[in-house]
Amino acid sequence: MRIYMRTHTKATQDELTPQLAIEILKEGNERFVNNIKAHRNLLEQANDTSQGQFPFAAILSCIDSRTSAELIFDQGLGDIFSIRIAGNILNDDILGSMEFACKVAGSKLIVVLGHTKCGAIEGACDNIEIGHITTLLNKIKPAIAIETETKSDRKSSNKEFVKNVTRHNVTLTVDQVKKQSPILHEMEESGKIKIIGGLYDLDTGKVTFYE
Repeated sequence: MRIYMRTHTKATQDELTPQLAIEILKEGNERFVNNIKAHRNLLEQANDTSQGQFPFAAILSCIDSRTSAELIFDQGLGDIFSIRIAGNILNDDILGSMEFACKVAGSKLIVVLGHTKCGAIEGACDNIEIGHITTLLNKIKPAIAIETETKSDRKSSNKEFVKNVTRHNVTLTVDQVKKQSPILHEMEESGKIKIIGGLYDLDTGKVTFYE
């Protein structure tokens, strides 16, 4: 069966609930995992969005070249705001981008998306210090601090340790979004949006959501 997708409009965006936005991402990831790509006329979508955009979600993910949110969720032009930075960390500019996405542009969902085998996470676990990378990796250190299951071999060579730190990094970032942005916190409390985490598995292509 061929699935044809059109660009979101103000009307379709308004009709969506935060939970429906999650379901759209789940369905898109399922298509990706099964190598079933929805048919889109990208030139038509470019024309449709030339005068305005109505994305239904904002996704904070890593810069890793294997983790493009548009691809792993099978979304097209105008569907999602894609925010990318190594280690999917948070700063004021990213927080402002999320506030714009939801408060101004009407998105219904924020996803903080980590991924397996993340070089930034591994670098933080190994306490790498190189130029400005040091400052970035320091933002991941709190996730290392709260990983108390691993008593020894707390390095990138310990894959279970890295996996735990990756999960903690996602959940801590979700908490930071809620605590540091009164705008987004109020929107979630009133049911206008949801703020959740997730993990992308590089081996399987599957995204697990932390709802």
